[in-house]
Amino acid sequence: MPHFAANLTMMFTEKAFPDRFQAAADAGFRRAEFLFPYAWSADFLAEKAGKANISVVLFNAFPGNWEKGERGLACIPGRNADFDAGLEMAISWAGVLRCPRIHVMSGNRPAGVSEEEMEAVWFSNMARAADRCADAGLEICLEPINHISMPQYFLRTQEQAADYIQRLQRKNIRLQFDFFHCQMEQGNVSARFQKLLPFIGHCQIAGVPDRHEPDSGELSFPHICRLLDDSGYTGSVGCEYNPDGRTEDGLGWFVPWKNQ
Repeated sequence: MPHFAANLTMMFTEKAFPDRFQAAADAGFRRAEFLFPYAWSADFLAEKAGKANISVVLFNAFPGNWEKGERGLACIPGRNADFDAGLEMAISWAGVLRCPRIHVMSGNRPAGVSEEEMEAVWFSNMARAADRCADAGLEICLEPINHISMPQYFLRTQEQAADYIQRLQRKNIRLQFDFFHCQMEQGNVSARFQKLLPFIGHCQIAGVPDRHEPDSGELSFPHICRLLDDSGYTGSVGCEYNPDGRTEDGLGWFVPWKNQ
């Protein structure tokens, strides 16, 4: 059975972020993921997660200046020190939260920089990050993001990410397979998931194209659940969607998997 993780950045937004751990637990979730926890102390969030009996399974490394449009720094020339500092922050939070993996965002393509230079910078940063995270016992996830959600994002397709993982030759670099992004960018999600399963360390779901509940839109949610089960995938499935209304009112899809 899929192990669903509530995305606390996007779900239960009627409550303050620290209170969403208990809201997720009350709804039947036992796992959670989120984007950026850095506005709160790691100890405070760990206490909230512990009281709710919620396991944190993924969050994002510091992405740079989000308000100014930065979406990670890995491919940005001249930002190595900022990239390393953001990674160290994430490693510290992951240790306190007992989270086994972090998503390291690749960044938007800077104007006037060649593909070759961006790729070289990305590989240098990611190899260093993978080695540092291996020392800390952590896994890094790479997530391709579709061109509609983030038009300038560096990492676009599932195959690009898998190719980079192979070239990095680090065992703790894994693919974050988001069914929503894959469908929006490429389609043929079932075949891609099955082909790339050996690379996958984390999955995410949402309805396509509106990014609401996973049982809405053009992807078949029952089919995805069967696909996950039949594949033998045992990792978490993050619910990275924007509820179409109050979160609890849209959780009918989740009833068979509560408390898993």
